[in-house]
Amino acid sequence: MTAPLLIIAAGGTGGHMFPAQALAEAMLAKGWRVRLSTDARGARYASGFPDAVEVSVVGSATFARGGVLQKLLAPFRILGGIGAAKWRMLRDRPAVVVGFGGYPAIPAMSAAWILRIPRMIHEQNGVLGRVNQLFARRVDQIACGTWPTALPGRVEGVHTGNPVRAAILEHAGAPYIPPGDYPMSLLVLGGSQGARVMSDIVPPAISALPQHIRRNVRVSHQARPEDLERVKAYYDGEVIQANVQTFFDDVPRRMADAQLVISRSGASTVADVSVIGRPAIWVPYAGAIRDEQTANAQQLVQSGAAILMTEDEFEVAALTQTLTDFLTDEKGGLKMSQAATACGVPDATERLVQLVENLAEAGNK
Repeated sequence: MTAPLLIIAAGGTGGHMFPAQALAEAMLAKGWRVRLSTDARGARYASGFPDAVEVSVVGSATFARGGVLQKLLAPFRILGGIGAAKWRMLRDRPAVVVGFGGYPAIPAMSAAWILRIPRMIHEQNGVLGRVNQLFARRVDQIACGTWPTALPGRVEGVHTGNPVRAAILEHAGAPYIPPGDYPMSLLVLGGSQGARVMSDIVPPAISALPQHIRRNVRVSHQARPEDLERVKAYYDGEVIQANVQTFFDDVPRRMADAQLVISRSGASTVADVSVIGRPAIWVPYAGAIRDEQTANAQQLVQSGAAILMTEDEFEVAALTQTLTDFLTDEKGGLKMSQAATACGVPDATERLVQLVENLAEAGNK
């Protein structure tokens, strides 16, 4: 008997591809065949997927980028991609198709809708992306990585959480050492490439802390390459113990060791922080079209696990005061850590697997 086939449709960004990869690995372990449907650009980001995952490249396009000619050709490329995806599904009918967003997911999700194959989408952020919004009323299930997620009227979602890396799970619910009169660690993240606002605001805010607090602060600061030297020089000049890098390959350990995380509120970072269970100051990216980073932070903020500062509010004096209040409140830090852990979904991948199996079972009836 041939093993059931899962088709995963996903775009080229890490936000789309990481949860897709986590599901692929879990379904392979359960004996399923897995195929990734993406476009040529997305295929370049598929190197992290297991070798057993077949990569199927179909044509797709976006109306958001490119010149006039590319935009005029976009619908023809999309239609061609849908036709190719439909033909492949008729040849080797999948049990379930799961979309993770991004325009490269359009062909496979459209073909699955046309052929009435059991299908669902997974949305990482608290606001549906454009492609997931397009299919929200055309799927059997919506898995929500962030809770709550804003959905169209009369459309319901299931809270699965966002899958996290194995290295994060190793530190899930790690014991928290609250702030006190001893060395305290701050982890400063700004997204995959760091963020200039973090490099502009955080170092002087730490420098302005009262001396009895400042002497205990240890900083791990992720900075953009162009900001690296000036941030290092600032911390050195202020005699603040800091490790400044463009990329930390041991973020899970540093997060587990931290008393506080200061970061953008991307969906995967929010998931990591909540699974490990750490207080956070979230600074949503103001340039996000749908303001999804604010939505991503809401559950943790409302539960008392985090503080939200908009970019307008994220100024040196305001951050210094917020840090002073936090680093002198042992009970408050512990409560925030406990609240963060309560929001964590360490079994997000297993929840996704269950939804896929349920859809496959319903499709066989």
